[in-house]
Amino acid sequence: MPLPRTRRSPVSPERCNLASAISVIGDRWSLMILRSAMYGLRRFEDFHAELGIPRTVLSARLKSLAGDGLIAVRPYREPGKRSRKEYVLTDRGDALRPILIALTQWGDRWLSAGEPPISFTERNGGPVRAGFITAAGREVGPEDLRIVLRK
Repeated sequence: MPLPRTRRSPVSPERCNLASAISVIGDRWSLMILRSAMYGLRRFEDFHAELGIPRTVLSARLKSLAGDGLIAVRPYREPGKRSRKEYVLTDRGDALRPILIALTQWGDRWLSAGEPPISFTERNGGPVRAGFITAAGREVGPEDLRIVLRK
């Protein structure tokens, strides 16, 4: 059921947590870095090689994601080499996993021309999908969601 047309959002962007979240993770490169980190990439050179992101942009985005508490910077050292940094999702960053999976599944449905290249399953192999679950564990469809404004 579509929302009724309105001339103003129920909460201003200055007070909206969705707007705040978008300002932290909403640019393309930050999302791509988080996506790669979710799949296990940790090192600057690996992000650079996979994403084709300019080094200066990658450095700035990693610094920003670390400053926002989404990734932790840890030193590592390969034998015979100098110490370097690796970038690991924090609990706060890993909490974005359901959102990233939901975006993946949206892309599978609306952007894919064929069989998706990756899927998500539970441990026994059964497929899972992102959804809305009540506190009692019941799934709720998007058509049954309501927006409740707290004053």
